[in-house]
Amino acid sequence: MPRTIVTKVARATSRSLQISRATRITSTPFAAASLLPRATVPRFFSTAGPNGNMITPDNQPVQPKKDASPSVVRAATELTDDQYHKLADEYMDRLVTHLEELQDEREDIDVEYSAGVLTVSFDDGIGTYVINKQPPNKQIWLSSPKSGPKRYDYVTLGDSQNDKEGTAKGEWVYLRDNSTINQLFRDELQIDLSMPVGHYGEEEA
Repeated sequence: MPRTIVTKVARATSRSLQISRATRITSTPFAAASLLPRATVPRFFSTAGPNGNMITPDNQPVQPKKDASPSVVRAATELTDDQYHKLADEYMDRLVTHLEELQDEREDIDVEYSAGVLTVSFDDGIGTYVINKQPPNKQIWLSSPKSGPKRYDYVTLGDSQNDKEGTAKGEWVYLRDNSTINQLFRDELQIDLSMPVGHYGEEEA
């Protein structure tokens, strides 16, 4: 057989095999699909829990913040110069009278009041308290050997809209912590300025 005939037969056989192989591949859908590139399927991540609550990084639901109960905010009462002097003088007079009565019963207390400045000295190592008016600021200033200086403003207590004019009560208040001069004397010295001398610790009738 001539060589050219052998070559033609070999080429025809190779083509038949290629066509047969291609037919088998395309006729099998799973095989054809395996030759195709896989499509990227997008994944979605949810930040919601099973009940729809938001999830934090530590997988804990975010709890809604509760509104804190509003604290009582006090403000200094606006006073004219005459009102300030009247209220401050009345308070200082009551304070001096009370402490002088206490001085008569105790030997460890020395009270002096001069030129609007009240000094109360204690002999048992406590030190000296100084209390005076401060007209430019319409305040009463107090210096304590235990807690330092404080400035007290006059604050009307209660709802002024519901009180009759001129009947609302007030108190000299340290606005940083809402404490009063009486509270300071009671806490630091066990002296209750609201009670008669000799009746400390008794309940008011």
